[in-house]
Amino acid sequence: DCGVAVNPDIVRAQMESGIVFGLSAALYGEISFKDGIVQQSNFHDYPVLRIGDMPRIEVHIVKSSEPPTGVGEPAVPPIAPAVVNALFAATGRRIDRLPLRPMA
Repeated sequence: DCGVAVNPDIVRAQMESGIVFGLSAALYGEISFKDGIVQQSNFHDYPVLRIGDMPRIEVHIVKSSEPPTGVGEPAVPPIAPAVVNALFAATGRRIDRLPLRPMA
């Protein structure tokens, strides 16, 4: 609950960007090391979802009487569990590692 949505457009934008970040992390978010050095240095070698890869997102803001709070992170934590549980529902296979890899 972000409390009263002082600026609903910013709430929507924050939720949408959190979903993009969460999906990108679940699907591609691997950080690898070689000789103690991180191999991903920027977006050319750390893939993120691009606009053409994104699903349609609908953000619904629920009225609240609570004081306004932050809205930067709430969209991120539920994304990976939602994706892997959807895959479990579709395939019957549990996934316990991220980023996701094609199933054999």
